[in-house]
Amino acid sequence: MGRYFYSEAHIKSPWYQVLAAFWQRYPNPYSTHVLTEDVLYREVTPTNLLLSRRLLTKTNRLPGWAEHIFPAHMARAVYILEDSIVDPEANTLVTKTWNLNHNTLMTVVERCMFEQDGTQPTWTKLKREAWIFSSVYGLARPIQSFPISMATRKSHPTSPAHQKPRPLQPRSPISSPEPVTASKQKLLF
Repeated sequence: MGRYFYSEAHIKSPWYQVLAAFWQRYPNPYSTHVLTEDVLYREVTPTNLLLSRRLLTKTNRLPGWAEHIFPAHMARAVYILEDSIVDPEANTLVTKTWNLNHNTLMTVVERCMFEQDGTQPTWTKLKREAWIFSSVYGLARPIQSFPISMATRKSHPTSPAHQKPRPLQPRSPISSPEPVTASKQKLLF
């Protein structure tokens, strides 16, 4: 069993500005935990969608209680794959990210949808979902709760993100993270 997280937020900027900021967010002095960002694949489809796959390297901070349990030499770098689809006609950006390493400890799959707010066109609506899985015997529950507590702490105080996380829904975001092959790379949406 895993944990499921859902939140919605309204960003007080138009969609095209949020889209530009999304592509320029790393590197920046406020996100020093992001070490690298590499584009692995990018394509504009015949239907005018922009498909991208990026590899991010981030540092991994363990919660204080976990630093006493897991070895100090355990790699702190986390490799994250991010697939994205931009639809400039519908004014949407959909991303799906998941970690490639530390899967024996925890797997996190996140899906975000940025879209122009229908009621306020100068705002952008963000819907965020995350599925957190851990199979560490005896520690799965606190391990799965850590990313949720980090996400709710970073959310705006009036955001629905402060709601109690719901149990994992039966549907799964992906069947399993597929390795990137040297041949035609496919986005996992």
